[in-house]
Amino acid sequence: MRDSAPLRPARRGLAAAAVLAVLALAGLAAIRSIQPPAARAETAPASDFSAERAFQTVRTIASTPHPAGSPANDRVREHLIAALSGLGLSPEVQDTVSVQGAGLSSSAGGTGLARVRNVVAVIPGTASTGRVFLIAHYDSAQVAPGANDDGAGTSTILETARALTSGERPRNDVVLVLTDAEEACLCGAKAFVDQHPLAREGGVALNLEARGSSGPAIMFETSAGNRRLVETYAKTPYPVGTSFAVEIYRLLPNDTDFTPFRESPLFQGLNTAYIDGAAVYHAPTDRPEAMDRDSLQHHGDNALALAREFGALDLRELKGGGDATYFPVPGLLVRYPGALVWPLAVLALVAVAALGWVVRRRLFSAIGLALLPIIVAPALAQGLWALLVLVRPEYGGMPIDPYRPMWYRLAVIALAAATVLAWYAVLRRRIGPAALAVGGLTWLAVFGVALAALAPGGSYLAALPALSVAVSALLATRAGGRTGLAVAILVIGALTPVVILLPTVVMLFPALGMPMAGVGAFLTVLLGLALLPVLDLIHPAPGAARGMDALKARRLGALPTLAAAVAAVVCTATGLAVDRFDEEHPSLTHLMYALDADNGTARWLSEEATPQEWTGRSVSGDPTTVTDTLPAFGAERLRTGPARAVALPAPTLTLVSAETSGDRRTMRLLLDPQRTVRFTTLHVSAEVVSATVGGRTLAGGPPGWGFVFHAPAETGVEITLTVRASGPVTFRVMDGSDDLPAIPGFPPRPPGVGVLGSHSSELVAVAKTYTL
Repeated sequence: MRDSAPLRPARRGLAAAAVLAVLALAGLAAIRSIQPPAARAETAPASDFSAERAFQTVRTIASTPHPAGSPANDRVREHLIAALSGLGLSPEVQDTVSVQGAGLSSSAGGTGLARVRNVVAVIPGTASTGRVFLIAHYDSAQVAPGANDDGAGTSTILETARALTSGERPRNDVVLVLTDAEEACLCGAKAFVDQHPLAREGGVALNLEARGSSGPAIMFETSAGNRRLVETYAKTPYPVGTSFAVEIYRLLPNDTDFTPFRESPLFQGLNTAYIDGAAVYHAPTDRPEAMDRDSLQHHGDNALALAREFGALDLRELKGGGDATYFPVPGLLVRYPGALVWPLAVLALVAVAALGWVVRRRLFSAIGLALLPIIVAPALAQGLWALLVLVRPEYGGMPIDPYRPMWYRLAVIALAAATVLAWYAVLRRRIGPAALAVGGLTWLAVFGVALAALAPGGSYLAALPALSVAVSALLATRAGGRTGLAVAILVIGALTPVVILLPTVVMLFPALGMPMAGVGAFLTVLLGLALLPVLDLIHPAPGAARGMDALKARRLGALPTLAAAVAAVVCTATGLAVDRFDEEHPSLTHLMYALDADNGTARWLSEEATPQEWTGRSVSGDPTTVTDTLPAFGAERLRTGPARAVALPAPTLTLVSAETSGDRRTMRLLLDPQRTVRFTTLHVSAEVVSATVGGRTLAGGPPGWGFVFHAPAETGVEITLTVRASGPVTFRVMDGSDDLPAIPGFPPRPPGVGVLGSHSSELVAVAKTYTL
């Protein structure tokens, strides 16, 4: 770690090559450890999970979109019942109305409800100590066939059930919960947790999801106090998960069917999904042929292993122990108790401080200057994405990622590497290699402490690399600077940041998408800073320029930066060349149609921030709210344009009975859509004191209170409201179907232009006002 006693140039070059080779192999092993296994054929043993067998289910249930309440979803449910019955099980249908709180696909200021029909079956245990619940939703988004989301989870459960019933039964009951209306409002899962008898004693919930078409099946969310759960998960064949993902997900507003289980004190559990290839998410392109069957195999191998592991435990002893910190390394899932987070973070800070005491010279300048790549690289990464959107505006309409994002991700990594290498090359002679290395490690240690306070499960990302490299540098200093032994010690210390940070970068890109490329660049910079003690070998030794031309030395030092910069340009250009839009990979557009039945006017609506050429034919102007006539859209800002009014029947609202007592009026109403619709909504002009909708009691609210009811029955929705009003009350009702192309005047999409995977894509809304 000292700036003196360098290796001779020939040995330095050999050492640099050897070090880079070792780190590259370690990096490849780390990345390989988080890749899914190869799909197994239909001829796999009956006790194994076969992705090819499961894929036959995907083909059957994902032939067409099947949102909750649709005839297509009825057919999917019938297939699931037949498949489970064929395994010798006795499936039942939980047919009920469920309520999910505001903010989950619900109307503005109101509540989401749905009629759900969950499919539930039990594999009885031999001596049950509790229940293990395998959960996936069988409905799809309204425009998506749902091969991955969540045909993957549904088919995984059926294939897992086949494997469990073909051999020795587990000790504990295994409950198969195939939920309805997840896309609408998580209402199926909520109905099961709140209403089903099998949920009354709780248990272990294992939810299976997909938010893309490929990649590893990542265990990304847990219930609180997950130490025992993580210990069991580590026994799966291919454990891929990180406590950092759990911390991130707890901060996000996202929800899955796991949410109602996690929020119940009766349940604990794990949530797993594969998330790469997210361009197909909720879109018509989420077809069976888009699925990577290796990802399905990963889902299935781990689900089957978890069902067997939890199926064999005494579930009464599973709770307790706090949260664990965990992350994958080649061959295993490293895990340790959350109680060690603060000691390790502080120890890393102490080790870096001790290293700084050894170096001392120009240390404070180095620490300040180390902030430059930490700030600049993420800014450049975000700038790269902004440039890509400028060059290819269609990227602005992608929900998470382009269709083929790999080259762009590599460009971001190369850009971050170029930033670190350029910063180091410029300052190395002036500040010194040792000081710069300590400056970078200081920020890793500081981030480790900050994460210990704010997101404990992510502290390891910075604290462990800082600790490992600092300790190895201290030992290397004792071993004599740049001798062969010292280099070997430094390489051992550098393996920790490589195996920890590189897989995290790989997993984080699909999790956050290219619009947040700066996060990937930030972690890449941390990796680069942690590797400075060994990367210094690719530069001329300090003081070596005395024996050679100083300009030549600077040029040699600039070569790594130049190589990284060229790689960033080449990867970007390659990405633009290979990621083109066509009929199989269309640009994504969003359009809706809304008819105001009060005055017979209609308009096109779009949520596109910057309308694409096709969308711009129908909408224009600045985004605005439409709550004046469409309160169900809430505060969402939409672009609008005039449309031809079509004679579509509005939902009817009938006053069945009314009673007045003082300033309160209790009204029984029937909301009855006159079309085949996916949902219907109601908003009230008066204060709502109490409400019952579809037999479920809801909390009231101020004027503007409302609800959205998904998958309403053909007989309509029965409502009882107590409002603070003695006279007539005004209601605004709306319903929504998904048949936009059938509207006269709809501009057909040309080849290469597709539908955005949004819950409101292709919506046809009809609204009407009633005063009763």
